[in-house]
Amino acid sequence: MPAVLPYRLRPMSSALSPLLRWSLMLSLSASPMFVPASWAADADRRSYQVPAGRLDAALTRFAGLAGVNLSVDPALVSGRSSDGLSGEYGVEEGFARLLLGSGLQLQPVGEQAYTLTPTAEEGSMQLPSTSILGARGVGSEQPYAGGQVARSGSQGMLGDQDFMDSPFSVTSYTKEALQNQHVRTLGDAVAADPSVRTSNPAGGRFEQFTVRGFSLFNSDVSYGGLYGILPTYSIDMEIAERVDVLKGPSAVLNGIAPRGSIGGGINIVPKRATDAPITQVTSLYASEEQFGGAVDIGRRFGEDQRFGVRFNGVRQSGDTEWDHQAVERETGVLGLDLREERLRLSLDIGHQDRYADAPMERVELAAGVKVPKAEDIDRNFAQPWTYSQTKDSFGALRGEYDVSDSLMVYAAYGARKGNYDFLRHGVQATQDNGNFTLVPRSFRRDEDVKTATVGARQWFSTGSVNHTLNLSLNRFDMDFDNAGERYLRSIGNLYDPVEVAYPGAPNRFDTSAHTEDRFTSAALADTLSFAEDRLLVTLGTRLQSVKVTTWSDGERDGPANDETDTSPLVGVMFKATERLSLYANYVEGLTQGETAPSTANNANTVFAPYVSKQTEIGAKYDHGNIGMSASLFHIEQPAYQFDNQDNFKPNGELRNQGLELSMFGEPLKGFRLLGGVMFLDSEQNDTTNGEFDGNHGTGAPEINANLGAELDIQSVQGLTLTARAIHTGSQYLDSANEQEIDSWERYDLGGRYAFKVGGKPVTVRATVENVLDKTYWASAATSSDSAAGLTLSTPRTVLLSTTVDF
Repeated sequence: MPAVLPYRLRPMSSALSPLLRWSLMLSLSASPMFVPASWAADADRRSYQVPAGRLDAALTRFAGLAGVNLSVDPALVSGRSSDGLSGEYGVEEGFARLLLGSGLQLQPVGEQAYTLTPTAEEGSMQLPSTSILGARGVGSEQPYAGGQVARSGSQGMLGDQDFMDSPFSVTSYTKEALQNQHVRTLGDAVAADPSVRTSNPAGGRFEQFTVRGFSLFNSDVSYGGLYGILPTYSIDMEIAERVDVLKGPSAVLNGIAPRGSIGGGINIVPKRATDAPITQVTSLYASEEQFGGAVDIGRRFGEDQRFGVRFNGVRQSGDTEWDHQAVERETGVLGLDLREERLRLSLDIGHQDRYADAPMERVELAAGVKVPKAEDIDRNFAQPWTYSQTKDSFGALRGEYDVSDSLMVYAAYGARKGNYDFLRHGVQATQDNGNFTLVPRSFRRDEDVKTATVGARQWFSTGSVNHTLNLSLNRFDMDFDNAGERYLRSIGNLYDPVEVAYPGAPNRFDTSAHTEDRFTSAALADTLSFAEDRLLVTLGTRLQSVKVTTWSDGERDGPANDETDTSPLVGVMFKATERLSLYANYVEGLTQGETAPSTANNANTVFAPYVSKQTEIGAKYDHGNIGMSASLFHIEQPAYQFDNQDNFKPNGELRNQGLELSMFGEPLKGFRLLGGVMFLDSEQNDTTNGEFDGNHGTGAPEINANLGAELDIQSVQGLTLTARAIHTGSQYLDSANEQEIDSWERYDLGGRYAFKVGGKPVTVRATVENVLDKTYWASAATSSDSAAGLTLSTPRTVLLSTTVDF
C-alpha cells in the first residue's frame, strides 16, 4: 500500500517572491500580528482547516495539505501550541498564522521547502535537517523526540497517520534506532517491543514471532504495504527505512495476511533517496568471527531533484556463538523513484541469499516429560552436517497520481520468487535425561508470489464534517511446492551432543505437495472528522475471498477451501485535549486457516478460513518530549492442537486479552527512553469435552516488559551509553498446562561515539547482548513446520560497527 499521508492534497507551485519571503520573516521578528496585505492577492491561496493544538501537529497538517516540505528539529517545536487557522491562505501566510506567538519564523531553503528558526528575541541555534513532513519528499518522516520512533506509521489503506490521530496501537521504529541497536534481522528490530517476542532460535532456519500471544510469520510481514514480497525465512534489516508494528487484526486495513496472523502486523518501509546525498559505509562484526560490511548510497538528479536512486547492500559471514555453526548473509536492494507535481513512482528490486551451517532447532517434548534444564545446555545440539539455504528475488512497483486537489489514485504490484533447501533434523520426543529422537530430513520449497493493489483516496466535506474516503482492491496469489526425504532415526542428547553419521539413502519420501493460494478483497472506508478534527470516526468494511487448492503427488486433494466473508471496521479517536487522545476500535477479519506441520500425520493439511475478532480501547498522551499509550484489547480465534493420533486440528477457541503500556521519547535532554509492558490473559475455551477449558494458551506469557535507555555523556561530546532490560513471563508448552518454562530476563549494554575525521562524520558502536550470558528457554510455541517446541536463548553476543558518512 502506498504510504500516503492523510488529508494531503497535491503539491502546488509557489508564486511568492524572495522579497515577500523576507517580509514574512521581518514581520514575524518585529510584529507577530502583522500580515502583509500582498498575501491577499496570492494566486496560490486555497482553503485550509487546521485545528488549534500542538504546534508540531498543526504544522504537519498544514504542510501536508499545502504539499510542501518542512524540516525542523522536533525539540524546537516541543511544548509549543498553535491557535490553528480556518479560511483561505497562501502557503507562507498560513505558516505565519500558525507560528503567531511561537517565537519561531519560517525560513525558505529550496523550492517548496522550508525550515524553522527562532526569531531574534528567541536567539539562534543550529538546526539539524530532520524532515517533519514532506508531501513531495520520498521517504521523509518526523521522528518523535529522541529519534527512536517515528510520529507516523502505516495504517494500510488509510495511509500513514500520526500516532495521536490513529484509532489503533502502532509503534514505528526509525532507521536510526535500528542502526544504533545493531539490528541485523527483523527479530532484532522488534526486540524493543513488549508485545512482540521471537519464537524461534536466533541461529535457526527461520524467524517467527508472537504478537499479543498469537503467531506472526515472515510471510505476513508487508513491504510498503504489500504482503509476501519479502523473504519468507529471514529478513535483513539494512533495507528498512522504518519498521511499523501494528497491534491486532488488520485484514480490513491491509487485506488478508497469507499465513493468517491476527495478533498484529509488521510493515517495512523501503528506503528512498533523500534531498541530501547519502554515502554511508559501515563495517560489521559479530561474535565469534562474523565480519562484513554494508553500504547505503542515495542521490537525486534532474530538475527539482525529481529522480532518486538509493542502493543498500550488506554482506556478512563467519562463525556464530554456537560451536560448528556459521552464517552467511548477502542482500542488495535498489530503490528508484520519480516525483512530479502530480505523479509519484517508485521501483524496488532486491535479492537476498542466506546460508547457515548447523542451524538451531526447537526442542519438542514427549507428553508428561519434565522441561529440560536450559542452563545445563552449553553446546549446539544440531548436527554439524545440517544446513539451511534460502534465496529470494523480489520487486515492487508503486505509483500515485493526484487527479485533483482532492482526489488521489494509486496502484502497486509486487512479485517474489523464493527457493529454499534444508537438511535438518527434528529434536523430537525429548526425555527426562535429555535424550531425543533425531530424525534427519531434507526439505525443499519453491514459492512464487504475485500481488497487486489499486485504490483511490478522496477528500471532501459535507457541511461541517470532513471526509477521507478510501477505496482499495487487493489480489494476492501464491503458488508453492514442498518436497523432501526422511532418513533413519538415531538418538541425540541435549546435554551431551554426539555427532552422528551423515545420512545415507532415504528410507521415506515425503509427499510432493503443491498449493495455490488465491486471496481477493475489496475495501471501503470513510474517516469522518467532527469538531475541527477533535473527533475522528472511521467506518469501513472489506469483502474477502479466500480460496486454497492443494495437490499431493499430482492428485488434487478434494474440494478447495473457498470462503467469502464481509468484515467490518469501526475506529474512533477523540482528542480530549491537545495532549490526550482516547480511542477505540472493533475489527473483524477473514483469516486463512492453519496448515498442519510436517510432524503431524495429516501434514500439509490446510484448514478452512475463520473469522477473527478484536475489541480495543486505549489512550495516548503526547507531552512533547515523552509519549505514552495504554490499551485494553480482546482477541478471539480458533485454537489448534495435536490429538492422540498425532493429527493436528482445530480444537476450541483461544481468547487473548490484556493491557499494554508503552513510552518513548527524551524526557530530559540527552536522556532517552523506549519501553513498555504487556499483561496478557490467554485462555482456551470450547475444547473437546471441555478437556482444556479455562487453561492458559500455549506460548503466551502473562507479562512481558522492556526498558531501553540512552544517556549522552555531556563531558565527552559525541559519547552515548545504552542499556536495555527484557523480561518475559513463564509460558506453557502444552494445552494441558503440565509443561511450563520459567520466566527470564536479558540485559544488554552498549555505547556509541560520534566524531569527525577529516570533516567526515564517523560513528563507532558497540553492543553486548545477554551480557550476563544466561541460558534459558526463550519461548514455548508452535512453529510453521513442527509441533510445539522450546526455543533456546542466544549466548552472550558482541556486536561492533563503524559507520563513515562521506
